[in-house]
Amino acid sequence: MSLIDSARAVRENAYAPYSKFKVGAALRATSGTVYQGCNVENVAYPEGTCAEAGAIAAMVAGGDTAIAEIAVIADSPKPVSPCGGCRQKIAEFASGDVKVTMATTDGVILETTVAGLLPGSFDADYMSRT
Repeated sequence: MSLIDSARAVRENAYAPYSKFKVGAALRATSGTVYQGCNVENVAYPEGTCAEAGAIAAMVAGGDTAIAEIAVIADSPKPVSPCGGCRQKIAEFASGDVKVTMATTDGVILETTVAGLLPGSFDADYMSRT
């Protein structure tokens, strides 16, 4: 099963009673294991979680800490892009050249890299002192 197919499948489990905007994400860790996540809304909007964050949390819970590839899908007019916070979360666990596939449920696909999504990302290098 491709990452897009995996993301498409988990998208059906999204809990989106308020926005009706279901998102699915799937990532392949460097170990080869695939992890999935879907968005989970809350009536207090900022308390919901994004699909990408769910997939990353599942990856870490599964004992992996490095993303080899990630895919995101939603029923949108153009390929769905991770939000700013999720871009930073992805960058925490992926190098800049990691492939990011964004898709619509109608089959439109856009591919980029983590660096393409988040140029000049804030990373651990900023935390070290010379």
